[in-house]
Amino acid sequence: MGTSWSARIVDAPPDSRAAIEAVLGRVIAQMSNWEEHSAISRFNAAPVGDWMPLPPDMMTVLRAGLDMARISGGAFDPAVGRLVEKWGFGPNGPTGLSVVPHHPSPWSVIEIEGDSARRTADVTLDFSGIAKGFAVDMVADTLRELGAAHFLVEIGGELRGQGVRPDLQPWWVDVEAPSGLSLPSLRIALCSLSVATSGDYRRFREEGGARLSHSMDPARGAPITNDVASVTVLHDSAMWADAWATAITVLGHDAGMTLATRHGIAACLIRRLQGRGQEYVTPALAAMLE
Repeated sequence: MGTSWSARIVDAPPDSRAAIEAVLGRVIAQMSNWEEHSAISRFNAAPVGDWMPLPPDMMTVLRAGLDMARISGGAFDPAVGRLVEKWGFGPNGPTGLSVVPHHPSPWSVIEIEGDSARRTADVTLDFSGIAKGFAVDMVADTLRELGAAHFLVEIGGELRGQGVRPDLQPWWVDVEAPSGLSLPSLRIALCSLSVATSGDYRRFREEGGARLSHSMDPARGAPITNDVASVTVLHDSAMWADAWATAITVLGHDAGMTLATRHGIAACLIRRLQGRGQEYVTPALAAMLE
């Protein structure tokens, strides 16, 4: 998945590491665009119009991704693989796929029937905005099944805290502030709670003096150009925190925070305004910080 993982477990059950690695291996085998023979790679390579049975975990993430696409009006889109590849953020780096027609709503041409799915146009799935969160949830579920009651799981900056630390303190985490902005860190206690952050400082590249973000705007067919520096979301589910953070980032300050507020999402957004940072929080997060 192109990132690292860690787990802090109080009184870790035997074979915890092996169990975690097995979960992550399953996620990679199903949802990694970097693996040629993964389920998602095979789905993307299948002829347009052909139905393909999907493994249960991948189907769960696909259904959640399509739900998030509907909620966000397509700002979150699990089928932006062609855009990700075109703009150089896929497994092969910049490919110059400018000849590929841009579909303004890629998610809308993904169909599901039972345990199978298909593409009805030449778009490809990319779960980079949701799969890490799902993996965090799966690792947490596995640890609970093994009998662990107190742990902190992290994959690529997405975290889930359960129970308390050995000193009976909650799992305190500091949310990384965007680079170049002098803002205090957001410190949160993860007690049966997950957190995910999307930011323009995590994956980007410079081209022609401009910063190109890895977050794609499906409507424009290009990286986002708004002033959002980062979005942090707290949620019961790391998968949904991951997806919401991406959607709010793409929508931008006004539309993103309005949508999050409407759905009772605990979110913090930071904008870059004339060289300084401006922080905004939804009512749900404000209530948690009181």
